[in-house]
Amino acid sequence: MARGLTTSGFDATLIKLPIADGGDGTLDAFLSAGGSRTPVRVHDPLGHAINADFGLLDDGTAVIEMALASGLARIDPVQVNPNSALIASTFGTGELIRAALDHGAKRIIIGLGGSATTDGGAGCLAALGIRFLDVQGRAIAQFGGGFLDQVSKIDLDGLDPRARGTEWIIATDVQNPAIGEQGAARVFAPQKGAFDHATVERLENNLRHFFDLVKHTTSVDVSQIPGGGAAGAFAAGLLAFLPARIASGIDLLLDHVSFDVHLADANLVITSEGRIDAQTLGGKAPLGVARRAAARGVPTIALVGGLSGDSAVLVEQGIIPFPITSAPMSLQDAVRDADTLVASAAQRLGYLLKLTKWDG
Repeated sequence: MARGLTTSGFDATLIKLPIADGGDGTLDAFLSAGGSRTPVRVHDPLGHAINADFGLLDDGTAVIEMALASGLARIDPVQVNPNSALIASTFGTGELIRAALDHGAKRIIIGLGGSATTDGGAGCLAALGIRFLDVQGRAIAQFGGGFLDQVSKIDLDGLDPRARGTEWIIATDVQNPAIGEQGAARVFAPQKGAFDHATVERLENNLRHFFDLVKHTTSVDVSQIPGGGAAGAFAAGLLAFLPARIASGIDLLLDHVSFDVHLADANLVITSEGRIDAQTLGGKAPLGVARRAAARGVPTIALVGGLSGDSAVLVEQGIIPFPITSAPMSLQDAVRDADTLVASAAQRLGYLLKLTKWDG
């Protein structure tokens, strides 16, 4: 964006602030303001060994981006299918968390977004020592959402004691509950390979069984907590067993990079989104940016790869959409050429701002 605006000759001071809302890019965005990155050998959603990083901020807070271990991008697109949707697990994210605890973290921010999973966080919790037992008292071998119906008892004795003494912040802007019509399985699982109704309903029923058992074990019902459905109901699983709270991912990041301080002297905000649609208005990063900017009377333009819905509704929310594609193209081509498309769109935007003699 900055390169395109500069190329247009648009004369303005440009302040670049990376943002994220808990999904892909969250770790990079947090570390842009300082901190260190630590690589860990973990398991991807399908159980293959991979390398993933967690971050340590200057104040000792650990930042976990679950998508780096358990994200959809960790699966070859040709392997994303109903079977992968059933077996995908958050175990690798639990391994990242365990490594952060080994490094002395007493506060953990875990960004939930871009997940491949619908396991209610069972995989992660298993990596932290909770045992999920079948009717014969044996620990189940698979933690994906397709296997949650095998869980008959939850044994908390092995939970890493450090986990209970840690402050947990779940960074997400999803408002969906764990189960139900707007729950994790029915809304998000089709994006993760659950392409058929039968797979979606199997995941829904298994989550319902799992959280009924969680309620029986903990006397806490997390199945309808707003935001509990994030990352395949991962958030609800964490809320049930750990001293965790949900916080707006975009607000956490905006505070961390001192967005409001920079906004005080700004007269235009330019952000971006792969596709703006109903989920954006549910609390995604561009909306969080636009709301803060609008409160200061600063307009927000969003460079977008795709646009769905009424632009007037977006404008009412403070977002002026500006598509980046210059010709009909496939999603694959648009993703491949994203850098060039964004820079070219920003250049055209710069020409428009010059033409209108915009000065804020």
